[in-house]
Amino acid sequence: MTGNINTDHARIEPAALEDLPQLVELLIALFSEEADFAPNRDKQEHGLRLILEQPNRGRIFVLRTDHQVVGMVNLLFTISTAEGGLVVLMEDIVVHPQHRRQGFGSLLLEHAINFAQERGFRRITLLTDKISAESQDFFQRHGFSFSTMIPMRLVFNR
Repeated sequence: MTGNINTDHARIEPAALEDLPQLVELLIALFSEEADFAPNRDKQEHGLRLILEQPNRGRIFVLRTDHQVVGMVNLLFTISTAEGGLVVLMEDIVVHPQHRRQGFGSLLLEHAINFAQERGFRRITLLTDKISAESQDFFQRHGFSFSTMIPMRLVFNR
């Protein structure tokens, strides 16, 4: 993946199983930058495949130019008793490092927001890096706000 790409030539569409190798590479790049996660090709491929093969669990959208995937957003569906309906957990949004700061992240995020609104979802929740003010500012510019809730995890090692 090289060079700048005009956003006019980019399109967002549902990911397909054929996109799996490129999606895994995007997640490897993302998890290499995050302190909470370590890249693991087998885990990332398995998780992506679970979503792609069972669309009732969520959707993955890719930002594509020609036949090249330069970004993705992963939306998982669940039910919120607080909201009384379906909500989205935005698990991953990533643009290939060589294509950042060109508006692609905004295109993906706006697509995710429109998708959720058009289908009657009540909320989108996401986790972003606590130490990355740039990432936090990006989501705030798109209407997200901080919650008084804090994330906690119980990870099962297998």
